[in-house]
Amino acid sequence: MIFPGWPVRRDFDKLPTETNSTFVSPEYPSRSSGGLVFQPKQFGIRALDLVRILLNFVVAATVLSPNTALADWKPVERVEAYSISGSTGIELYRSIGERGPKLGIRRVIAYTDFKLTWQRDYQQRNDGACVLASAKPKLIITYRLPQVSGTLSPQTQAAWDRFSEGVREHERVHGEIITDMVKEIETVSVGLRAESDPGCRKVRTKLQEHLGRLSQAQRRRSREFDRVEMGDGGNVHRLVMEFINADRQRSN
Repeated sequence: MIFPGWPVRRDFDKLPTETNSTFVSPEYPSRSSGGLVFQPKQFGIRALDLVRILLNFVVAATVLSPNTALADWKPVERVEAYSISGSTGIELYRSIGERGPKLGIRRVIAYTDFKLTWQRDYQQRNDGACVLASAKPKLIITYRLPQVSGTLSPQTQAAWDRFSEGVREHERVHGEIITDMVKEIETVSVGLRAESDPGCRKVRTKLQEHLGRLSQAQRRRSREFDRVEMGDGGNVHRLVMEFINADRQRSN
């Protein structure tokens, strides 16, 4: 699900005062999240489809000259855990609903957040053109995930391990989508050129146009991934159902 009230920043490439500069600017948005939404009013066994996605990846990509070298970089990945408690699957899931990260008016099971900044070197050429000679990203991806406090029975621990690992795997895909997006932004950025561009204003406008167009394609990719995962029989939907029903299945 796309949360309609999530802000979209479009001031990501303000002009520097220097013509030849190392420019640090956020891409839009500097934070974006793909979250597994928890709906706290639905705790009953008859309402098991409790998971949706809260996602607003605003991203971009395009094409690079094959002769242009890209920077060697890797994303920094971090995990921020929040504490939950309970002795059964349903108790733990209720605890997620009470303590999970809040995005807007919703609680989520987990979500992936990122901060992206750039060092860009715009160079003025003797013929009047401006070239974006280099663009090095700094990407920090943060996974916000639940963590059980206390000791569980062996059966509940096994169910929790399966559930939490499945949630982690889902969020890792969001991390991969973010990383792919940044690589595509880098590809379109490095070597981008505008003729008759004193002050390098035209080349920045061209960059923003590419990013806006390609961000829509990236959003579609993210939504399609979530649609498959959250649909009936999808991976996360199945994980939630199995986790909540684990105690009942053992008692039968």
